[in-house]
Order: sequence, then C-alpha cells, then structure tokens
Amino acid sequence: MRVNNAPAAAESATPLAQRMLASTSKGESVPAVLMLEDGTVFYGRGCGAKGSAVGEVCFNTSLEGYFEVLTDPSYAGQIITMTYPQIGNYGIDLDDAQLSCAPGASSRPALRGMVVRDMCHTPSNWRSSVSVPDYLKQRNIVAIEGIDTRALVRHLRDNGSQKGIVSTETLDLDELRARLDEAPDLVGQNFVESVSCNGIYSFGVANLPAAHSFADAPAPASRHRVVAYDCGIKRGILEGLVRAGCDLTVVPWDTPAEDVLAQNPDGVFLSNGPGDPDAVEGTYTQVKKLLGKVPVFGICLGHQMISLACGAQIEKLKFGHRGGNQPVMNLVSGRVEITAQNHGFGLVWDSLGEIVPELSGGYDQHPADGDLRFWVRAGVAPVVRNEQFGLIRLTHVNLNDGTAEGIQLLDVPAFCVQYHPEAAPGPTDAHYLFTAFAHLMDGDQDYLNIDIAADRLAGWNFAEEVSHA
Repeated sequence: MRVNNAPAAAESATPLAQRMLASTSKGESVPAVLMLEDGTVFYGRGCGAKGSAVGEVCFNTSLEGYFEVLTDPSYAGQIITMTYPQIGNYGIDLDDAQLSCAPGASSRPALRGMVVRDMCHTPSNWRSSVSVPDYLKQRNIVAIEGIDTRALVRHLRDNGSQKGIVSTETLDLDELRARLDEAPDLVGQNFVESVSCNGIYSFGVANLPAAHSFADAPAPASRHRVVAYDCGIKRGILEGLVRAGCDLTVVPWDTPAEDVLAQNPDGVFLSNGPGDPDAVEGTYTQVKKLLGKVPVFGICLGHQMISLACGAQIEKLKFGHRGGNQPVMNLVSGRVEITAQNHGFGLVWDSLGEIVPELSGGYDQHPADGDLRFWVRAGVAPVVRNEQFGLIRLTHVNLNDGTAEGIQLLDVPAFCVQYHPEAAPGPTDAHYLFTAFAHLMDGDQDYLNIDIAADRLAGWNFAEEVSHA
C-alpha cells in the first residue's frame, strides 16, 4: 500500500491546525481521505458535504468550466479529479448548470464526489451567486481538497481509472477497504436509466436562458423538427441544437424506434451519457432500427450507440478522455480541432469492417497496432465495408492516443463524434457539427464540408467584432 501525504492527516486533526484554518477564508474543515481500489491513499480536508462516496476515480484536464463539469450527467457514478490546481475562484452562476432540463428533474449533480488541490471558498465574479463548497454542501456532494492531485493523476495515468472511496466519516483504512470491496463494479452498470428523463418534453428557443444574452446572439427561427434521445443530455447540447435551427422533442433513453418515427421527425439526435455503453442496449437496439429511416447525429455516448448498432466493439480506455483541451484531427478537412471530451470508452474502429482500398488511398489493411494516427500521417480518411449499413468512413482521430473520434455512414444519412461540440465547457472549434446536422437534414450530401474556422464564431455576439479585427 502506498500512502501519500500521510503526515497531513494527523496535522489537519490538531487543534492548532484547525484554529489556523478557521482564521482564514477556508474556515473550519474536517479531515478527509481518498482510497483507491489498489490501496493507494491520499489524505486531505473536506470541502463539500460530510459523508462517504464510492465511484470510479477519474480526472478532467480543463482549465476552467468546473461547474459545467460538476453538473454534467455523464459523470454519474464517478469521483472527478480536477487537474487545474485552483477550483472555485469565479464561483457559480446556476444558469450555467448542465443538469437535466426535464420537468421535475433533480437539481443534484449525478457525480459521486469531487477531488481538488485547492478549493476557493470566497469567489469573485459579477455572475457568481454561490461558492463551490456551499453548492456541494447544499446538494450533498462529498469533496476533498489539499491532496497532491498531480501525484493522483500520474497514478491514474500509469495504472488506469479505478474504483475509489472518498470519506469525511472515517480515516480507518480497513473500514474504507471493506466499503470498497462491497461496492459493485462500474463496468456493466447502466447509469443512463438513472439520468434520463422519465417522460417526453419539448425544448426550443423559448427555453434558452436569458442570462446568457450578453454573449449569445439571438437564436434563429426553428426549421427542423428533431427527436432527441436523452441518455443524460447536457443543457448546452440542447441549446446548441436549438441555435442550429432545431425544435426539439426530448424522449427517454429506451423509447421505441417506432414511436420516434411516428412523429415524422426531420432528424434524430443521440445524446451524451454516462457509463458502459454495452449496458445501454435499450438505446442502441432502437438506433439500429432508425438508421436509414431518418438522418441521425450522435455525440459521445450517441457515437457509441451508432457504433454498437453497426455491430462494432467498444473498449474501456485506460483513463479515458476528459477535458476541454483534447486535440482531434478532422481527416475530411485536414484541420485540427481542440475539443471538449468526457468519456471512458471508445470505438474499436477495425471492428466495423474491412478496409475498402479504392476509397482509402490504396491501403488495404488496418494499422497492425490499432493506432489510427497512421491515417493522419497518410492524409487519408479510410472507409470500411460494414455488413449491416454499407460504407463507413473514419472522419476524426484523437491525436494524443490515436483512437477513433468520429465516423460517417456513407450509405445512410448518419454521422457521430466521440467529443462535444458545445462550448459548455470547452472551445468552439467543433461548433460546426451542429451546422452539419442541419445540412444533413436539408439533404446536403456534402454536409461535413464546412469552413470550421468561420463557423466556430457562429451564434456569438462578438462574432462580427472578431471578424473585423
């Protein structure tokens, strides 16, 4: 067993240490501990609700957007570590929450716990209405600060994301180990059903937050009727679709395809969501019935749902991709996009079918090592022949590890990406994907041929100012 900053556990419990902390902006705190499944232990201080939480310990590399991360339903079942050292400096504006927009939905985030290096208890921002620690306490989310998050992240990168427990209730390692052993494994669990809506609801221009009008340009009139599968959909994605001209009907994760097609939509959207995609059979079996019947666009889990519907294999990534700074090569345009991502599973590209040489630059084999950066170096967007849906093109590749980030079905109107095009949190390089979905529904065969440098400014009040700069 490896124990990190063990002396801090004893020091944080002394009366002198407590008095010193109480006289600072941190205020009074309680000792806290984080134990990983492999026995690694980190000691720190509680900075949220008191209690214990078990989940998959992972990390997010975003420099900002901590509140959007905190409220993203895709973090269900996870304890998220923020790699940026100071969290909470600009506080929280509740209008930025990414929680479910369904009527009667819970205001409690879906994640299990939070880990930070240094938590700000006294934020400064004209939009802030509450501090992160107060928000966590109000919603009963356990959090820990004061640990060496760089050491934790290095450990997770070397050994992979793993189950862990964070607690302010006990520092007894044997008791923590017993609780960890009793907790179910996260792979194979269907977390989607816990974050999806319970019934159908609508989302349109009238639902866009007025508080964002200082940055967002007025939304265009809707011209496409879209049914969106809610697998844990972020509010930012709903807003992105509306700003691309979509009027949305949001349905639960396991809604039968027949019910969706009966609404005669112009398109179907498949949302992001948490957990193991193989466990979300209630969605991808319906997607299989939808492909070829109506234009389909998927993001993150939606990408995995389309892949599974095509008979692909999905793999558990060692530590996943989570953050607003993930580089992705668009093989179609040749441009690099800096993207926002949040997923722990990925498509095994070569499981979709055999390479079609005449459509893949003359290459007739998949890379032997599975590293898709081969196609980046070759300058080729390869195409495979899928047994169920015909030709499928690889459109996007992660430049950090060579995994698949996007595919396009060439014989049916459908495409998907593993990352997030909405700027909540993250850059706007991938905003064009919402526009591409609108073009697909318009019947444009070349719907991905978009000037992404120009489109990334679309919908912002400062777009005209930047264009004349």
